[in-house]
Amino acid sequence: MNGRVGEKFTLKHYSNLALKNKVTDIFFDLDHTLWDFEKNSALTFKKIFSQHSVQLPLEEFLAVYVPINFEYWKLYREERISKEELRYSRLKKTFDGLNFNSTDELINRLSHDYIQRLPDNDHLFEGAIEILEYLKPSYKLHIITNGFREVQRVKMETSKIKHYFDKIVDSESVGVKKPNPLIFEFALKSANVRSKNALMIGDNIEADIEGASKVGMQSIHFEPDPNNQKADFHISSLLQLKNYL
Repeated sequence: MNGRVGEKFTLKHYSNLALKNKVTDIFFDLDHTLWDFEKNSALTFKKIFSQHSVQLPLEEFLAVYVPINFEYWKLYREERISKEELRYSRLKKTFDGLNFNSTDELINRLSHDYIQRLPDNDHLFEGAIEILEYLKPSYKLHIITNGFREVQRVKMETSKIKHYFDKIVDSESVGVKKPNPLIFEFALKSANVRSKNALMIGDNIEADIEGASKVGMQSIHFEPDPNNQKADFHISSLLQLKNYL
């Protein structure tokens, strides 16, 4: 990487003014950071359940599905299951947990339609557009996402944020997922920026914060619930980035 990675810098080494002077490129995670995944996901399930006559109260389904989905995404990040296994098993385990009589045919149909319809929704976290407008004149903005290649760019187009970003790096194109250092190194090289001049902003401690740290990137943890914030530098609102940048 010609000195672009491996230099250990964190936000605690700098004052806010020093951080502003040091950072040139900002890398955002997409789902759960800018794009309101849980809200958009719930709207998608509501639609496809209606289309396929799935008689399950949405709130009861989501209460079981959300933690299962989180569990399977962790397995996917760790390369322990395939994309196909993720898509099928998260629904299968949820339906089994709810004692809902489902068939493989129904699960596969729901899985397919969920991926197809999910990008139709455009809800962003509060302040997303405002903070991107604020940052864009002063920094180069990029995306690093573990989300599926075929839907991530559509999500960004539908929610009208794609034009803010210079580089969009997805794990399927690179061949590894966050927190693997290789995806961060690829992103840094693509953006032509040194790790010490790059900042990662994301919701997942393991994938985004620890992953960025492994290559010497600074990071800020985004977590709307202050009780769940575990990193040294964190925000509960995207607009709080103005305190740092």
